[in-house]
Amino acid sequence: MDFLQQFGFLVYYLSQGLGVTLGVTAIALTTGLFFGTILGLMRVYGGPVLSRFAALYSLVIRGIPVIVVLFILFFVIAAFVNLSPFLAGALSLGIASSAYQSEIIRGAIMSVPPGQMMAARAIGMSRLKAILYVILPQAFRLAIPPWSNEAAIVLKDSSLVYVLGVPEILRRAQYVSARTHEPFIAYAAAALLYFALTFLTNRVLDAAERRFRLLM
Repeated sequence: MDFLQQFGFLVYYLSQGLGVTLGVTAIALTTGLFFGTILGLMRVYGGPVLSRFAALYSLVIRGIPVIVVLFILFFVIAAFVNLSPFLAGALSLGIASSAYQSEIIRGAIMSVPPGQMMAARAIGMSRLKAILYVILPQAFRLAIPPWSNEAAIVLKDSSLVYVLGVPEILRRAQYVSARTHEPFIAYAAAALLYFALTFLTNRVLDAAERRFRLLM
């Protein structure tokens, strides 16, 4: 088997871990967006106590390496709650991402012109309805550019779950490297797959940004 055939077979083998990588990424981004949105709303509309709590959470989580969050959730929290390595890894990335996404959502909310809230209240909307139906839809659209960067980061950080034995792309590359004693080929193939995934993710979100761009 020549080099190209060997490399092609290796990429095929590693691609079987694509589903795991994409699953971890999807759960992490969804979890991060859910809690990040709540925290972002707390920062802007939560008053002194909730705003400071959200700011402190963001500061603390952003100051801790993602892999430390992963170890805490898997080796400490999972001792009381039954979590699989896959779910523990995905939720850990989501917790870490929520701190960054909260800053993205906060900035996007503050970028919505103040007149939007005033107009919504003027036509009889409650503050909560104005936030849910007027402010947040615009904020999400404004958040797409920075959120695409966070999506790419989470996608690459999904490789960290290999330390828990989750058979995603990097873990499979490690198996191949140990078996063939050719680490360069194994990890080069993994790098190629991660690059392709990141490139496609960025292109899709760039298209979404153009489609949903707000003209202000």
